[in-house]
Amino acid sequence: MNETTENHIALPSSDPIAAYPQRIICLTEETTETLYLLGEDARIVGISGYTVRPPEARQKPKVSGFTSAKFDKIMALEPDLVLAFSDLQADIASELIKRGVTVFAFNQRSVTEILQMILTLARLVGCAEKGADLVARLQNGLDAIAESAKAFPHRARVFFEEWNEPLISGIRLVEELIEIAGGEPIYPELREGKVAKDRTLDPLEVAARDPEVVIASWCGRAVKKAMIREREGWAEVSAVRHGHIYEVKSTYILQPGPAALTEGVRQLHALIARAMNVSVDPSLAPTEVLDPAARSSAAT
Repeated sequence: MNETTENHIALPSSDPIAAYPQRIICLTEETTETLYLLGEDARIVGISGYTVRPPEARQKPKVSGFTSAKFDKIMALEPDLVLAFSDLQADIASELIKRGVTVFAFNQRSVTEILQMILTLARLVGCAEKGADLVARLQNGLDAIAESAKAFPHRARVFFEEWNEPLISGIRLVEELIEIAGGEPIYPELREGKVAKDRTLDPLEVAARDPEVVIASWCGRAVKKAMIREREGWAEVSAVRHGHIYEVKSTYILQPGPAALTEGVRQLHALIARAMNVSVDPSLAPTEVLDPAARSSAAT
């Protein structure tokens, strides 16, 4: 055996696509949806059990919750890349790394960071150009919503309710989307709070800021609007008096991925427009089911 053979190093396949990860497990929905939008869903071999977008992804093997994982099932799928999210999945990532699995953890918390996540993921699978095209489409959609919002008579005061007890608000991504959609978040100072405990509020203080629109999304729980209306001191809140309390499903607005930048911001825009008594161009209307309270004729 000559020296050249002895020192031979196996190189990646000459196929530029095959040289990138082929068996990917996504521990959260946003990377799953991104890979589908990139046309790279065939690479996905496992998903989170909480995944609902896109619907066809539900046919993939389910290997995790949000903070728990079926490690034996993951290992049996022989992934060459696992995609995780944030410190909440740090323990899962640590265990998989100990088992020899390559893990990439994202930590996107804002509109810009979501777009950066998409570009990074596209590069990881060798599809940088498709990633750039997707980001451009998403940015154009956001720009169109922002332009439409200029027709509102004023920027409505909006309170986004992430949880009810304790009352939590101010999550950065949603605050940014509310601004794009034409609203004015009433707690802009909270968006720097990285964890929920830094964004808890006294309901009476919220009432004092008199939101014109209340939009709630209780992390997978159905929103009970009567509980909001009946809070102590809320009877004279503008949103309560005029009936502008709405729900947006968490899968559209709390997943830091493409859903929030498409369906999520469209629903926010439609709800604020209704409160402003302004019609929305059909091309910018939500494609999923909107809160029934907002599907009637324009607000009076």
